[in-house]
Amino acid sequence: MKQEETNTPPVLSGAWPFLGHLLAFRQAPIATMQRVSDSCGEIGTMILGPQKVALLSGEKAHEAFFRAPDEQFDQAQAYPFMKPIFGAGVVFDAENPEQRRQAMKNQALRDTQMRGHAEGIAAETEKMCARLGSEGEIDLLSFFSELTIYTSTACLIGREFRDEITGEFAELFHELERGTDTLAYVSPYLPLSSFRRRDRARAALVARIEAIIEGRRREGRRTKDLVGVLTSLVDEAGVSRYSADQITGMFISLMFAGHHTTSGTAAWTLIELLRNPETQASVNDELDTLFSNGGEVSYHALREIPVLEASITEALRLHPPLILLMRKVTEEFQYGGFRVPAGWNAAVSPAVSNRMASSFPEPDRFDASRHLGSSPQSRRIFSYLSFGGGRHRCVGAAFALMQLKAIFSVLLREFEFELAQPSEHYQNDETRMVVQIQQPCRVRYRRRVARDVRDVASVGSGGEAAGAARIHVDRDLCQGHGVCASECPELFAVDPEELKVVLRSEEVPEELRERAERAVRYCPTRALSITSD
Repeated sequence: MKQEETNTPPVLSGAWPFLGHLLAFRQAPIATMQRVSDSCGEIGTMILGPQKVALLSGEKAHEAFFRAPDEQFDQAQAYPFMKPIFGAGVVFDAENPEQRRQAMKNQALRDTQMRGHAEGIAAETEKMCARLGSEGEIDLLSFFSELTIYTSTACLIGREFRDEITGEFAELFHELERGTDTLAYVSPYLPLSSFRRRDRARAALVARIEAIIEGRRREGRRTKDLVGVLTSLVDEAGVSRYSADQITGMFISLMFAGHHTTSGTAAWTLIELLRNPETQASVNDELDTLFSNGGEVSYHALREIPVLEASITEALRLHPPLILLMRKVTEEFQYGGFRVPAGWNAAVSPAVSNRMASSFPEPDRFDASRHLGSSPQSRRIFSYLSFGGGRHRCVGAAFALMQLKAIFSVLLREFEFELAQPSEHYQNDETRMVVQIQQPCRVRYRRRVARDVRDVASVGSGGEAAGAARIHVDRDLCQGHGVCASECPELFAVDPEELKVVLRSEEVPEELRERAERAVRYCPTRALSITSD
């Protein structure tokens, strides 16, 4: 055995020469990763073609993974197979070490901006609903893919750009998602039909965005959306800094994960509600009560929909769209008495973690109450990994959850649904690195009639007992969303450069107690806590 491989994590049995576990992983990735956890414990090795991957399992192992410094783990180097999707010099191919900070600086993801997004998302949902008849059938993935391409572009790119696109963009994104075949670990340029369709879809997106840019130029029309801003940037010679190809790459990078996550999660949330009619009835009652006075969907109202939010969170637990999160090891990493050499990949699996019985009793059962109130399962921040964790937790997680609540606030008040296929026929396609629900995934719908609103017991957070209170910040988890500063600016601010919360005071005056507790409760990354003496 080579010296650099001594005391490395045990290797999963059944590796083939050259390919390792790649074929087994391609056929059944979750089962393969579960086998690593079952047979190797907290840390084990699987071999994916030329890559050696140390898979960490369990809450303590996950925390070590997510708290590792950036000097030790590199996220960009772990995903070279995404380069054909995003393009040269964009995201995972970029040399800029400030990628995460720049992503967070996208003001559309900050709390102050998201307050204005909910109404727009609701309006887009109402437009889609208006296209439906009084009853019929829809394919959930097709419906939600088109809807979320509209809502996401309107919020993240700009209203003007959204008005210039069609549902074809959703179809092209779907082809990009299907181009994440596991064989990309060997090479993302293999002569596979899915890779050829991926490349054609990207070229088609470039052509369509280029046509939008040229159309604006011909009309002499200047826009303030992101595409317009990027187009207006020129160098000293007056030449555009970014080509249509690069602008398309940036557009894809902003939209790819959010569109995929939201469309798939929306489909699974509705399916799980239909599989669990008692929870569905609770969600419907909650929405009917919240909007009984005819109020419009607003960001503030969306914060107070606990049963719906818990149902979405539980659907994400059972069906995480990203089943493997990886980092390239740039400096040797040690855990559990084993060493992971530089050059390997380290990884965690949301699909395995989210169904660990030690964290989630009866892990295969849909149970939205796991995420309500003071349930201990609701605080398992290094067990529930659907959005990742630590400083690299998905910066769009808060936006995605807000978007889903806005969509269902309209959809479930407009329609009643029922499954149009046997329940067991709704499954994920796990043959791609980007997992998506298989089609067809059809449901029947019919417009709702007015219902009597029943009283719904409010589900609070179970606030702390009265007494002197202090705020604590886990700065490794904070991403600077600014929710706390919006709720209670007397106690919180956000450093615009460091993108971290700044405490004006650790001690909480009694008159600010309620607002401080709201700041803790609504923190998207759960970086805040409050204690009482």
